[in-house]
Amino acid sequence: MKSARQEKILELIKNKVCLTQEDLQNGLEALGFNVTQSTVSRDIRELKLVKGRDENGNYRYLSNLNTQNSQSSDAKYHNLFSGAVKTVKYSMNNVVIKCENGMASSACVAVDELYGDMMIGSLAGDDTIIIVTESEAHSKQLTDSLRKLL
Repeated sequence: MKSARQEKILELIKNKVCLTQEDLQNGLEALGFNVTQSTVSRDIRELKLVKGRDENGNYRYLSNLNTQNSQSSDAKYHNLFSGAVKTVKYSMNNVVIKCENGMASSACVAVDELYGDMMIGSLAGDDTIIIVTESEAHSKQLTDSLRKLL
């Protein structure tokens, strides 16, 4: 059931613009899947879906499976980060990343994948990411690494 549901989620985001979890939930229900918002949220996390702009400029859920090409995963995350981020600054044990509107979630996935071992945690809004590190020295090191991607 779970794999069939997740397969349908991938089909939904490939074939129509799904901007919210509610869009996905409604799409699944129309296909006969009785799901809760928390189930959809868990599926999004497990499928590693991100919000971003597609090739037509539509803001929507995207899958790495839909955007795969010959690039390595790291190169894709570098490109995603550099295309979404405006500035990277730190203060004490925090790193603050300002992004293009609507791109913080996608950029945060890239940061988590590339530098997750350098942080305690991260949180993304619409255009801002905040990262908490263990110390100011760690924040400076992470900031320097992230600025090299820009």
